[in-house]
Amino acid sequence: MSLDETLGLFEFLTDRQERIEELVRIARSYHPPDRPKPYPEENRVPGCESEAFVWITGNSEEVRLEVAIENPQGVSAMALAMILRGALDGRPPSEFAAIPDDLALRLFGTELSMGKSLGLGNMVAVVKARAARLA
Repeated sequence: MSLDETLGLFEFLTDRQERIEELVRIARSYHPPDRPKPYPEENRVPGCESEAFVWITGNSEEVRLEVAIENPQGVSAMALAMILRGALDGRPPSEFAAIPDDLALRLFGTELSMGKSLGLGNMVAVVKARAARLA
């Protein structure tokens, strides 16, 4: 599903409980990347309570996005990782630049704690910045 389609779905889901259920459903599809542990610190998303790690590989035509979430309770981070990966994995890095900076807020709403908002926002920023290096 494209990022625009996902955002459209979440704009349609105005009921808080329906939104949460959809995010949990998306998070259930999360699976970690096949990478050796411990993960390198340079891949850590700063400020993420769920201990997220991001890898962007590829070239100017196609990017591979991998996200590891170390906290098994990190449902929000898992959902965001799957949304980003589903919308952007295999796409050109130029499309990553179009990720809205406020994506986490638009998906999760204002109910998130300050810590979660910071971590999810940082995940978006890291994904965008690393993809930009390949553009």
